[in-house]
Amino acid sequence: MGEKNKESHRWRFFRAGDVDQVVLAEGAELEHLGQLDQKLWMALSCPTRGLEFDSRTLDCVDTDHDGRIRSPEILAAVEWAKQVFGNLDDLFTEGSCVSLASINEKTQLGRDLLAASRRLLAKLGRPDAGTLALEDVADAVEILAGSRFNGDGIVPADSAEDEATRLAIEDIIKAMDGKPDRGGKPGVDQPTIDKFFEQAAATVAWLDQAERDATIRTLGSATPEAAEAVAAVRPKVDDYFARCRLAAFDNRAVAALSPAESDLVALAGKSLTNEAAEIAQLPLSAIGAERPLSLSDGLNPAWATKVAAMASAAVRPMLGADRTALSESDWTTIKERLAPFAAWQAARPSAALAGLSDARVREFHAGTLRQELSALVVKDVALEDQSSQIAMVEKMILFRRDLVRLVRNFVNFSEFYGQRRAIFQAGTLYLDGRSCSLCLPVEDAAKHATVAGLARAFLVYCDCTRPAGEKRSIVAVVTGGGTDNLMVGRNGVFYDHKGNDWDATVTRIIENPINIRQAAWAPYKRFVRMIEEQVAKRASAADEEARQKTQAAATQAAHIDKTRVDETAEKKPEPKKIDVGTVAAIGVAVAGMATFLSSILATFLGLGMWMPVGALGLLLAISGPSMLIAWLKLRQRNVGPILDANGWSVNALAKINIPFGSALTKVAALPPGARRQLRDPFAQKRSPWGLYLTLLVLLGLAVLWWLGHLDRYLPGKFRSDAVLGREVPAKTVPAVR
Repeated sequence: MGEKNKESHRWRFFRAGDVDQVVLAEGAELEHLGQLDQKLWMALSCPTRGLEFDSRTLDCVDTDHDGRIRSPEILAAVEWAKQVFGNLDDLFTEGSCVSLASINEKTQLGRDLLAASRRLLAKLGRPDAGTLALEDVADAVEILAGSRFNGDGIVPADSAEDEATRLAIEDIIKAMDGKPDRGGKPGVDQPTIDKFFEQAAATVAWLDQAERDATIRTLGSATPEAAEAVAAVRPKVDDYFARCRLAAFDNRAVAALSPAESDLVALAGKSLTNEAAEIAQLPLSAIGAERPLSLSDGLNPAWATKVAAMASAAVRPMLGADRTALSESDWTTIKERLAPFAAWQAARPSAALAGLSDARVREFHAGTLRQELSALVVKDVALEDQSSQIAMVEKMILFRRDLVRLVRNFVNFSEFYGQRRAIFQAGTLYLDGRSCSLCLPVEDAAKHATVAGLARAFLVYCDCTRPAGEKRSIVAVVTGGGTDNLMVGRNGVFYDHKGNDWDATVTRIIENPINIRQAAWAPYKRFVRMIEEQVAKRASAADEEARQKTQAAATQAAHIDKTRVDETAEKKPEPKKIDVGTVAAIGVAVAGMATFLSSILATFLGLGMWMPVGALGLLLAISGPSMLIAWLKLRQRNVGPILDANGWSVNALAKINIPFGSALTKVAALPPGARRQLRDPFAQKRSPWGLYLTLLVLLGLAVLWWLGHLDRYLPGKFRSDAVLGREVPAKTVPAVR
């Protein structure tokens, strides 16, 4: 856009995060935003949820309702505001009220909103008021929602004009699951009404089919009861006659298909009832070749009641009142006569209306209820314009309050790099003597860390909970303090922007340098940690070896022969022999170490006045690589990948340099003017090892001085030969050949 049209506005930029960002401080800059090259925007899209921002405003900007706000929608919102407000400078002042005088009467949209605002004020009983607040719109929405008709096209039961219509709405809601109206009451809209009456017409046609076809209701009104009784025992009766057929095929099947004696014995030890599952699994009656099923005698107790119900409802009405037994052919006849009814039931158009009686369904179909309900919907929809006008007025007030702030968190990040929190900052995490203000909400920590790790920042993921059972997850960017005590499982407190406190537990850490000072000490800490680990391993191994020796000695002492012990006790232990080789090896090692230390010390003292530079060089040789790597990573630290992981599309490398990082994380410090009592009654006792080490160094220097190795570095009167004279150790004289 900016490449096709020459910019007529003279833009201003400020430098933050190593990025040139456009200044948005007056209405002219907002008015010409469409002319600014989008490559200069800080973001190109952002989500509508998970932000510390009014979701109503975001939903108004999100015109395609896809849950994301993109650059064209920002520009469309600005264009809408240009038509509504006479001067866009008004949007840069704090406030959530709109003065009617500020509405642009030169555009049709402005005139419509001005008229709607005046009607709204009149409805609220303040026709002469000159300003309209967001609370006024909320009151109007509440009044409209509580009205009998509110313009949403959904009619609740209490909107009916008579009892019959009210009962009809309630029946439709039960059958079709009504929709909530603007006031939250369940109701019906026109599509729901149409669908219900279509299903009612199909159900009536289905009922008429049974009236016309005599084979469907073979027992008249008693057919449903008979079909239900037969269906209750059908699997068990089919199983009985199948077993009897196998018995007729082979007499040996009688024993195999009857309950085994072991099964009956297993039942003997249990507390049984007629409805016990173990009994219900047994055959319906005793098995025999071509044996009819008795309807009263010898039946499985678990099925006797259901068989009696089938005999009363189906067998005797169909086959005769004197029937006491049922043959397989009789059973087939009953199933065939009830098959049309079963097929008819399976063809029911909709199960939604099954809860209504047949007479009630016919009443809906034959009466005028459909027309009456549709008339109510029409009356409700007639107020749709009023409802939409209130929504437009609300949008106007929301844009008056929030549009500039949204642009300042989208086109530039002036709030993030300024004195105000950005809309993506969720709150402040207090952890390990520091407060981290750059915290963002997280849905999936593992997925988020995959992208956010590219930010080259030290990230701490926390699960947060509240006593009421609320849960949320956050990620905090740590830009100050040390990392020694930051570990998974540590607890802190998270404060959201509403002032609510959450218990926070660290669940994941992505390690990166926090500052140069930490990197400088890192090699020494690693060295000390390595020594501690090695000492711990050696101590553990020695302890294990001692334990094993003790255990072996105890075992040997417990089983050794007493006589052998007495004989051994009388023998005198042989004196230990000195290992000459070991002593020589120790001497060589000590001499070599002394020579090495003396050469190092001599080299260092040989620097003379440059000894401080040498010390600094030694420190740089150890800490330099770590500091260099930290410096390179700190230069790359930026907030872009962290926001991208949250669904943003950041368009620039928004860096977090060291000074800005110091502002994002505050480390614990005593307040100005605080008084300190330095005496600690529980302070650790000073270790004498420092004194011992100092004395050892002084002793080593004294030996080197006495041997004359330091003479060339000292003034004449301090040399060993000048002080000691003849007591100076004799120097080695080369042999004469």
